[in-house]
Amino acid sequence: MRRAVELAQRGRGLVEPNPMVGAVLVDDDRQLISEGFHERFGGPHAEVHVLQEAGERARGATLFVTLEPCCHYGKTGPCSRAIIQAGVKRVVVGVVDPAPHIDGGGIADLVNAKIEVEIGVLAEECRQLIAPFNKLVTTRTPWVHAKWAMTLDGKLAAHTGHSQWISNETSRAYAHQLRGLVDAVIVGAGTVRRDNPRLTARPSGRRTPVRVVVDTEATLSLDSNLIRTLDEAPVMVACGTNASLENIERLRSEGIKVVVSPPMSGNPGVDLSSLLHDLGRQSMTHVLVEGGNRLLGSFFDAGFVDEVHVFVGPKIVGGDSAPHPVGGTGLPEIPELSSLVDPSIRILEGDVLIEGRLRKMLSMPREERVDDRKS
Repeated sequence: MRRAVELAQRGRGLVEPNPMVGAVLVDDDRQLISEGFHERFGGPHAEVHVLQEAGERARGATLFVTLEPCCHYGKTGPCSRAIIQAGVKRVVVGVVDPAPHIDGGGIADLVNAKIEVEIGVLAEECRQLIAPFNKLVTTRTPWVHAKWAMTLDGKLAAHTGHSQWISNETSRAYAHQLRGLVDAVIVGAGTVRRDNPRLTARPSGRRTPVRVVVDTEATLSLDSNLIRTLDEAPVMVACGTNASLENIERLRSEGIKVVVSPPMSGNPGVDLSSLLHDLGRQSMTHVLVEGGNRLLGSFFDAGFVDEVHVFVGPKIVGGDSAPHPVGGTGLPEIPELSSLVDPSIRILEGDVLIEGRLRKMLSMPREERVDDRKS
């Protein structure tokens, strides 16, 4: 099963919104017959790959698979039926499929066919593997990554606003790889005005993320690099109810998708919950929030962040007015436990990269709106 988990990870960025899945087929002596993973969205599932490679050797074999085999007709046929027809005698499943349209049906198919089924081997590893997929199918919202680069003294820039470069070339290359694995990159209007970024993955990655700007009044300049590079990746603007129709139509006439946040409690800002649900309806599985600090703070305050990627450059700039990474209301007390579960810490040519998934019980108080006019 551990090998199946390793194989599944090869599909990251290629299979979404489907889950990453790996499978290994062995004989009675646990000798490898075949192995495979879900390689691309719309393509054969992991189980089909291993069964096709095995051919007649699959009869009487044991299949290890990280996720319950599907039992429905979609872009491919049901894997449960393929397993039954191949004559597999035993199936070891990491975790059951959380998708409502599966609902244990794949396992039921196997049991009804008199195939021995075991569930829960390396369950936690398999559950973590499909966590973004699980969030999408159960909440209809994507997995939210937060990313920033800061100095050793916790600054995003000098007090003058100068910020290039805090991180080194190796770190920046890794950040571009992150962009190439997600469905959307989200920034605030203040970040666009200050840095005029392109927000594309360079070189291009497995996915082409939509560039999303949280822009309360829909004031994005037509001269920005985002507009100049529309041929490289689409741009979406999320604005509030006080955005003028003239500004909205100005952007739409350039081919930009504009989403107006629904009104709530008289707050004209952008409803982040509504934005995430809109992205989820577009089957986006992973989104990357890159700043600025007001937007990051709003995502943390609302408890929407699932995973962080923080680059720390060994530089000190000081300054009371120099911007820091995460604004918002914040927590009233320092958490007793680490905010990250089993964080990964690496050295990238002198920079420190800290990555990890958030311990959700420590999420900040929910505040689902951000007014980007002051950012």
